[in-house]
This record gives sequence, structure tokens and C-alpha cells, in this order.
Amino acid sequence: MDSLQRSNASTPVETESPPFVDTPATESSLLFDNLDELLQRLPSESHHILVTGGLGFIGSHTTLELLKANYNVIVIDNLSNAFVEVLDRIRTLAQKFHDDNGTKMPSLRLHQHDYRDTSSLRPLLEDYRLPSRWGVPKSKIAGVIHFAAYKAVEESIRHPLKYYANNVSGLIDFATTLGDFGIKTFIFSSSATVYGTLATSGLPLKEELCVHKTEEYTDDAGMKQVAQPGSTGITNPYGRTKWICETILADLAASDPEWTIVALRYFNPVGCDPSGLLGEDPRQAPTNLLPVVVKVLTGEYSELQMFGSDWDTVDGTAVRDFIHVTDLARGHIAALSTANEGKLAENFRTFNLGTGSGNSVLDVVSTMEDVSSKPIPRKEADRRPGDVGYCVAVADRSREELQWKTEKSLKNACEDICNFLHVSGLTTVKSS
Repeated sequence: MDSLQRSNASTPVETESPPFVDTPATESSLLFDNLDELLQRLPSESHHILVTGGLGFIGSHTTLELLKANYNVIVIDNLSNAFVEVLDRIRTLAQKFHDDNGTKMPSLRLHQHDYRDTSSLRPLLEDYRLPSRWGVPKSKIAGVIHFAAYKAVEESIRHPLKYYANNVSGLIDFATTLGDFGIKTFIFSSSATVYGTLATSGLPLKEELCVHKTEEYTDDAGMKQVAQPGSTGITNPYGRTKWICETILADLAASDPEWTIVALRYFNPVGCDPSGLLGEDPRQAPTNLLPVVVKVLTGEYSELQMFGSDWDTVDGTAVRDFIHVTDLARGHIAALSTANEGKLAENFRTFNLGTGSGNSVLDVVSTMEDVSSKPIPRKEADRRPGDVGYCVAVADRSREELQWKTEKSLKNACEDICNFLHVSGLTTVKSS
């Protein structure tokens, strides 16, 4: 357990990046029209990606995949829902990957503060500023992936102002500061909650069901349709913060074509890295299904409460699109690459990240029981406020425009969770 001991230390932990070497002091006009072209010609390992919330569940797996893809990574995390030791685990896994492939390990640096702390953010961004012609701000940071939002539906209902302050007001200040430094490639962590009650309408959840300007599209019957901006029946403040943030970012992109913004609408991330070194281990009480199942497996909870057994589904329990977190993390790499290569259809674009198929709560419990060879006691409970019964993605746009698709199954996710529990010493469960 020594390698997994937790700490509440507030001292910044940093692994310094190697010095960035600019081009020789030759007049830039002889080589490149401007520094933008220079940056585009640099290999990815010369680029830095800023990741807020980069030690959390999705953030840590995305940080790992970025390092594997040869990006230098700068993490901002206030550790309100993560542990500083995760940084060492990410580094260990990334180093092993590069050692096995005979490649050089990129740099990884942690800044331990809130992403809303502008007094700490501005000096950080200043460290990566590049000299530029005509005073236009340029940066070594080639993009930002933003995970630092509060995300618990029930808590958002009890404390809406907390969610609006962090998720919405924080984003406005953050984007303003990034723009000041010329950092205008932005990958936003959105959510399927923006579809609201459309999730239970029987309609396939396509991106066109929630848009921020009038859009024409072709429906499944081949008919031309017009989508109007707005949202339909968002059931909780958390979902509303995601929709509002998407709207803000869409308006920002419309106002300034230098911005390139992707909003990734997640469905239900599960699983963990197959090594067992990274997993979903939040400081706060979990509300998502599989982390609660884990607490039942480890004996911390006596049973699983299944919220709603009378949904209009095959077995009465809620159905979700469960996507392996590694697939989800790689979706961010695909979005970042597509954005930086200038291949997005527009400079603000939304994408569903899901498998395109659903599993019920009972499906998940049954799969985990099979993989772990342990029973999972459960009982029926009332529906929770803000829940919907069915939420499954249509992921065609991601496959076609990002060249991305899922590769892992629900069973893979359960096996990887069991590996994490075994490595952590939390239970004797060991996936076969």
C-alpha cells in the first residue's frame, strides 16, 4: 500500500519541462511568415497541453494518453477530488510506455492550485509565452483540455450557486485569461445531460438535438431538418451549467475566428487503465454506478441501491451508454489533433463520446459479478431527482470527423476495475 498512500499536502509538485529552444536569431521572414507556421511545423513533443483537473478520474487517464502521444503536459489541479500520488502513477505508466517503445518521455508538470486562481494562472502562462511579431500573443501551449468542473447531479440540486460559480463563472474568467495569452484551442468536457428529457423521448441522441445556432441537418429518414438553438428539459443545475458553458463557448468562437473549440459530450465513463495503477478513487462520496458497486465489493457499503426499477426499459432499471475511460481519453486526443490540424467543420463543434449502445444497471451488476466471482447485494430504491431512464449516444459524427471509435467493452471495464482493486490492496478480487 506504500505506493498508494494518500496526501493532503498543498505544496506545489512540479517536474520541470526541458528548456524550450527557439529557432536561431535569423530574421523570421526568411524562414516563416509568422510564428503560427513555426508552431504548426513543430512535432507534437515540442507542444505543451494544459489540462485542468488532470489528476481526476477522466483527467488522469487523458493526461496519460497525452504523454503516450508525445505531448508535454501541464496539469492544474487543486486536489479537491484527487490525490497528488496520482501524478507519480501517471509518470510511471508513461515512462514504461516510452521505454518499451524506445521513445523519449515528454515532460509532466503539476501546478497545485484552483483553475480559477488567476493570480497563480497568469505567471504559469507567462512561463510559456513566445516572442511574437506585431505584439500578437503566442504561446508554447498548443491547447487546453478543461476538466475542472463540479459534476455531481444531486449536489448541484442542493447547491446550485456552487456549481454556477465554479462551472460557469470560472470558465468565463479562465477563457478570458487564455485569450490574453493567445491560447485559443480549447477542448471542453461537456455532458450528455445537455440533452435533458430528450434522452427518454425515443429519439437517437444526435448532436443536432442540442445546438447553439440554427443548423440544417439530414435525419435518419433522409429528410432535411432545421434545428433551432436551445435546450429541452434539462433536469438539474449540473446539466444546465454544461449547456450554458457550451453556449458561451459557441458565442466566443462566433465572435473570434482565432478560437477553435470542441465540446465533448460524455455519456457514462467507466473502467480504468488495465495496469491497475489508475482508477476512479475520488475524495468525495461517489454517486456514479460503478464506483458505488466497488464500495459494495470492498465491503465499505453493505448493498447497492438501484434508483428506479420501473423505468420504461427492458428490465425496469435505468439504461446508460457506458464508455471505457481509456476510449474516452483517446477521444480527447482525436479532438485535439483534429482541431490543431484545422480539420473541424466549424471553429465550434460538438461531439458525442459514447459506444452507441446501452446497458442497464442490472447488466452492469451482472457483468461485475461474473468478472469478480463475487455477489453484489442490491435493493430497489426510489428514483433520484434529476435522473432519466435512458441515455445512449449516436456517435456517428465522432467516427466520421474525429476518426475515433470505442474499442473496449463493459466486460473490459469491469476486469480493469478488478485489477485496480487488486493492485490497490482494497480487496482480494483479481480479474482473470
